[in-house]
Amino acid sequence: MDLIFSPEVRAAREAGAPLVALESTIITHGMPWPQNVETARRVEATVRDAGAVPATIAVLAGQLHIGLDAAELDQLGRAEGVLKLSRADLAACLAQRRTGATTVAATMIAARLAGIEVFATGGIGGVHRGAERSFDISADLRELSETAVTVVAAGAKAILDVPKTLEVLETLGVPVIAYGQDAFPAFWSRNSGLPAPLRMDSAAEIASAHVLRGRLGLAGGQLVANPIPAADEIDAAQLAPIIAHAIGEAEAQGIAAKSVTPFLLQRIFELTEGRSLEANIALVLNNARLGAAIAIEIARRRG
Repeated sequence: MDLIFSPEVRAAREAGAPLVALESTIITHGMPWPQNVETARRVEATVRDAGAVPATIAVLAGQLHIGLDAAELDQLGRAEGVLKLSRADLAACLAQRRTGATTVAATMIAARLAGIEVFATGGIGGVHRGAERSFDISADLRELSETAVTVVAAGAKAILDVPKTLEVLETLGVPVIAYGQDAFPAFWSRNSGLPAPLRMDSAAEIASAHVLRGRLGLAGGQLVANPIPAADEIDAAQLAPIIAHAIGEAEAQGIAAKSVTPFLLQRIFELTEGRSLEANIALVLNNARLGAAIAIEIARRRG
């Protein structure tokens, strides 16, 4: 299987420039056209402005693309029936020559194949509320334990069972590093009320830990929990009843599996009158900046 590199990514690889992987589900399942493509371009521009090269990852007509040019980004943003790809679906999508957008797990796999060591996203998946009955646990957690990519996110999505998510990450041996604070962030909010297992205050420290894990022969990556900027957060206490209401609606309507997260995010957007989407965009841009800084530090150590 050949990877299709965009001209920008190909040039960066040849020059040994720092690269930051970006997922594509934010384009296809996160927001409507044209805001989806406008936001994707803002995230890519943020990575470039911070000194690294963005590589948005997606499957287009059965080909795994590492980096999308402007026309491909537009094509994906307007496409209908796009598959949402995780570890279980990626090979099938390629074999059937379909188009799919990569989640955290699939983006990590593709980034590793392309030699990209840092991935910036919004929030990871995790243990869903009620998982003791449904067994609904995101493949993102296992991927973090197996694939050597440092993932920068604003914590786990707040719609999840965050304590159980942290427990599973601990069991799997995944380093969970809060950036610049002791508390584990909760996506739209800076503080989940739970302590983070680890804290680091610089991109250089995070990059060093990433490189040293490889030298120690440790499998898997790192989760860097980067809190949303204070000016953009929504207080967790304000969000709690809104999230509970949205989850109740999902259960009443029998929404399950991959449909749960898009449904909940849409309802929370409606119930917060758009504030959740504004916060989501702000935290993704913030993660892109930190991801670029970490990628630059890793490239220095590799050089």
